[in-house]
Amino acid sequence: MPDTVPQGLHLMAKPVGPICNLDCDYCFYLEKEQLHPRDSRFRMSDEVLRTYVRRYIEAQGSPEVEFTWQGGEPTLLGLEFFQRARAYQREFAAGKVIRNTLQTNGTLLDDTWCAFLAQENFTVGISLDGPKALHDLHRPDKRGRSSFDQVMRGLGLLQKHSVSYNVLVTVARETARHPLEVYHFLKDAGVRHIQFNPVVERLPTQSDAARGQHFATPPELRLRDLQAPQAAGVTEQSVEAQAYGNFLATIFDEWVRRDVGSVHVMNFEWALAAWCQLPASVCLFAPRCGKAAIVEHDGNLYSCDHYMYPEYRLGNILEQDPAALLDSPAQKAFGAAKEESLPSYCQGCDYLFACHGECPKNRFIETPDGKPGLNYLCAGYKTYFRHITPYMNAMAKLLAHGQPADLIMQAFNGPLLIKL
Repeated sequence: MPDTVPQGLHLMAKPVGPICNLDCDYCFYLEKEQLHPRDSRFRMSDEVLRTYVRRYIEAQGSPEVEFTWQGGEPTLLGLEFFQRARAYQREFAAGKVIRNTLQTNGTLLDDTWCAFLAQENFTVGISLDGPKALHDLHRPDKRGRSSFDQVMRGLGLLQKHSVSYNVLVTVARETARHPLEVYHFLKDAGVRHIQFNPVVERLPTQSDAARGQHFATPPELRLRDLQAPQAAGVTEQSVEAQAYGNFLATIFDEWVRRDVGSVHVMNFEWALAAWCQLPASVCLFAPRCGKAAIVEHDGNLYSCDHYMYPEYRLGNILEQDPAALLDSPAQKAFGAAKEESLPSYCQGCDYLFACHGECPKNRFIETPDGKPGLNYLCAGYKTYFRHITPYMNAMAKLLAHGQPADLIMQAFNGPLLIKL
């Protein structure tokens, strides 16, 4: 579940750091273990948990506060950790509505877990990459064994206990070749809320390796990586840009004809919001980033989980107010760099309003005129946005006239023509 762009601030907690019971070969976060001292316990202490809950609630000016728990695999902490978290949330709520989301691989869920999640109104994101052959391609356990059956068992338990959930599909290179197989599998499994995340991981460089040796480096923000990243190869698991665009467009064709309003594909709903001229609901497609940050298990706060390196450390919630840290010059510069570093090639793009250059971590190829900073996925996004434009225009027009977007499905007896 990606970070939302809230009215106030949003912190995503990693209470078990990068520790996980699976060994997904595309996971960008597992390597972060090397950035901590070797004797790290990778378990959020009660002191950090209590302080985090209190200060995060106090920092919110809105009447609702959303806690997001990710990892690694957060359920490794056990149910008792989250029971304490809920107790602290009730203690410090001060009349505010508290919401919780939990991202999990689902393998450790049981009836007791799911009864708790249902009772406490958690929204659960469960990672599932499609049918068994595709899922197991990149998501084995630590002994190299299949995790598929365990994940499906966890999904079934969420459904049994009526826990609000969505499925996060990580689109790797091979996955992108099977769009309808993935989509139909999820629909047949009863999934009605889906999000597709592309795998884009660069091959490590010497500078990346050096970062792991200097965890104690003072938190000095350097924008080099955001402004002019050097081109580099990507891992073999990384999705090809054009293939990712085709993947989304193919599923969109199925969705827009049959499933609008009944299956919620977040990628399509984000796009529809852009066509309706609404603010981006995810940092990925916002003009600027910086309003969403990460709290590690030790209380350290970083600009973003994709930039969990010493130079992007803002402080520690045991010592500093998170609102002040996210309002610091360093974090403001981090957020502004996304917009300021956008190549002129992107600024003239027809789809700038929907994309805004996507995530800065993916801006490492050159533009056609040889300038640095183009998003690796640009070609795929252009294919996807170009393909969905007439449908998005029609749905935006429907919504503007007070009509439901699912009326679009009535337009497929011939060419897409909707007159209002």
